[in-house]
Amino acid sequence: MKQLLAIGEALIDFAPEETGKELKDVSAFKPKVGGAPANVCAAVARLGGRSALLSQLGDDPFGHKIARALAGCGVDLSHLEFTGKASTALAFVSLAENGERTFSFCRKPSADLLYAPEQIDPGWFSQAFALHFCSVSLVDSPMRYAHLAAITAAREAGAILSFDPNLRFPLWPDREQLRQTVWQFLPLTHILKLSDEELPFLTGTEDIEAALPTLFTGDVQLVLYTCGSKGARAYTRTASAHARSPKVTAVDTTGAGDAFLGAVLTLLKDRTRAELEALTEPELTAIAAFANAAGSLATTRKGAIAIMPDRAQVEECMKNCPKKGEN
Repeated sequence: MKQLLAIGEALIDFAPEETGKELKDVSAFKPKVGGAPANVCAAVARLGGRSALLSQLGDDPFGHKIARALAGCGVDLSHLEFTGKASTALAFVSLAENGERTFSFCRKPSADLLYAPEQIDPGWFSQAFALHFCSVSLVDSPMRYAHLAAITAAREAGAILSFDPNLRFPLWPDREQLRQTVWQFLPLTHILKLSDEELPFLTGTEDIEAALPTLFTGDVQLVLYTCGSKGARAYTRTASAHARSPKVTAVDTTGAGDAFLGAVLTLLKDRTRAELEALTEPELTAIAAFANAAGSLATTRKGAIAIMPDRAQVEECMKNCPKKGEN
């Protein structure tokens, strides 16, 4: 079985012990292992797939905590490195009553940002069905250029490229630079995931249908659009589908999008690039429904990696999806 490779950050999320407070007013936090690429690796592994993280951690207690958590989910750590030159990245999170988050990062620089192009081995990609990445590690650093090296190797090996911008504005002093960076990398990918919160910033419109001609640029073949409790939409250039979300009580949305995308990639692990654009409406509906259930389950507990669901849990959750005509 081929594996998913994901490149980028793995970090410690300091989750608040209380909700409904601004970050500056939170009095206690609990460390949770996270980082979007690491979360996606964990999601794929928990759903029965194979995954490996391309990244670097600090040779410190937090770095080793992350490695233990990933190994516990079944993620391959053979490409994960440690360094004494910088510390593991940290993120402090506050939660609104509805589970929405605010972030503050300690990452100037962190160990992952020092991960360099020469640490990428093109041979890794011969057994990869896909490479996944986000924008968090595309700030000006060695890690940005490691992404370019990995993307080049993945393309040459015939792997699918998956991109979730996963916008984190506090990491970018210039929002226009963030926008330009996303648009630099977006045409290189085959699968693009966006949330309803990210769409207006990147396209200037809140209407996903109006944005599609812009989003289907370069090599993009599949656009995934998540709308929280309103469900998700999936689009190729010739077909589309909508799936409603299961009824759950959201506690923390951290990792929900990563669980969603991990589920999508798990279902596509035997597909080729050419087969992506041939996905039919029923296939897109099934993919979106399964991924919606995975993402919804991830909101029902605090944390990220530790709460990624397995396949049996996702299939059980799908039974709670509203039927057509229900509210």
